[in-house]
Amino acid sequence: MKRFTKETYKKSGMSPGSLIHIGDKKIEQPLISFFNYDEANCMEKQDASMENISPVNTSDLTAWININGIHDAGVIEAIGKHYNIHALTLEDIMHTGQRPKVEEFEDYLYVVIKMLTFEEGQDKIHSEQVSFILGDNFLVSFQENHGDVFDAVRERIRKAKGRIRKKKADYLLYALMDAIVDNYFLILESLGDRIESLEEEMLGTSHQTTLVTLHNIKQELIFFRRQVWHVRDFLNVLEKGDKPFFQESTTLFLRDLHDHTVQVIDAIESYRDLLTGMQDLSLSHTSARMNEVMKILTIISTIFIPITFLAGVYGMNFKLMPEIDKPWAYPAFWLIVIVVILGMVFFFRRKKWL
Repeated sequence: MKRFTKETYKKSGMSPGSLIHIGDKKIEQPLISFFNYDEANCMEKQDASMENISPVNTSDLTAWININGIHDAGVIEAIGKHYNIHALTLEDIMHTGQRPKVEEFEDYLYVVIKMLTFEEGQDKIHSEQVSFILGDNFLVSFQENHGDVFDAVRERIRKAKGRIRKKKADYLLYALMDAIVDNYFLILESLGDRIESLEEEMLGTSHQTTLVTLHNIKQELIFFRRQVWHVRDFLNVLEKGDKPFFQESTTLFLRDLHDHTVQVIDAIESYRDLLTGMQDLSLSHTSARMNEVMKILTIISTIFIPITFLAGVYGMNFKLMPEIDKPWAYPAFWLIVIVVILGMVFFFRRKKWL
């Protein structure tokens, strides 16, 4: 449940715009890298400093500045001053519990999206907040940790593949969001494989662990849907709204990206319905097995009722019981018991209770 409730109490009583990191510290030192490119030229710098990126957004080239690690308030504040980012935006960047959203300011567009990965061994979806600041000729991205799904975009920039070097920062933002949404489909594929294996496992066994795993995966799907649903909403705003930071040609790509999120949500809903059906089937199977066990126990108990009666009668300590002194009494008792058992079994078979 921790993923649904973030520790916002750390900022209780502080003024709006206070730079307090809320979330897990995933790396020790922030790392700054950037690309500066146009159709003919490309410059890349890893492990950069603020001095390196100072002239980046003053040229006609498109600049992409990426910051890994958002726990250092000094770095975030320096970036904010350099790009004239509002204090409330900086506050949201350092708060990892933000929902996916888009906010328009006078000089930039602020976008929050969740980069998700699926850990197959634990059947768990991990979430990382990625924030984007889109300006006229620059894009600043903020990530919590090293490692992302942007390597293909970086290669396209380095090798001038496709149209990315011919476009501006708005298309770069689309390309990065598209990489994140494409990774959602990989998560769906992994979840689909896991659900299929659970379905086969469930048909062969009725272990309680299978039902627990089904419930856990359903919870992950609920979390997955929640994140993608917000992405769909703000993409719908970007697609239909009048956004000065997006060219008309890029809006067409945003429409396609919006369609992808709708496909992801539809697939998630299908998986949730499938899991619900599997849970119902598992519970029904467990209930049927329990009923079968109870039926057998009831039949056994019913057979022993007359036997218990006979044993109770002849177990009494009365001296004048006429059968007690007869030599045939004991064999006769067992004969009666056997006849009663066979008779009741025959009766149950005729009623198809056995």
